[in-house]
Amino acid sequence: MSKRRPYVRSMDGWWKKNPFYVEYMIHEGTALFIVAYSIVLTFGLVRLAQGEVAWNGWLEAMKSPLSIIFHLVLLVAIAYHAFTWFKLFPLTTPPVVINGKKLESGLIVRSGWTATIVATVVSFVIVWGIAA
Repeated sequence: MSKRRPYVRSMDGWWKKNPFYVEYMIHEGTALFIVAYSIVLTFGLVRLAQGEVAWNGWLEAMKSPLSIIFHLVLLVAIAYHAFTWFKLFPLTTPPVVINGKKLESGLIVRSGWTATIVATVVSFVIVWGIAA
């Protein structure tokens, strides 16, 4: 029997050695906050389907201080997720060429944020317009 032992590379904390991987892992971890918010909204839909009393109970639960803090944490995590996604977007798409010139990555990131802000404002106007 051979006394040689094969080299086994440790996988413990490999992502901690490179700042890009650290940011990537945090980005992927914040996706769990998006899942959590999706679950909250799904419960809201279930309560809405159960009737007015169940819906009003869910709305009251959403007004509790613990729920507001939870939503603020979700907001920060989801905003960070969006920030890192827009930052990675130019790296994951083929280069955009307009009139023979490659579009700079900063413009792509700013365009994504602009579209997000415009969509958010339009959504708020629609919701507040309906609620008023």
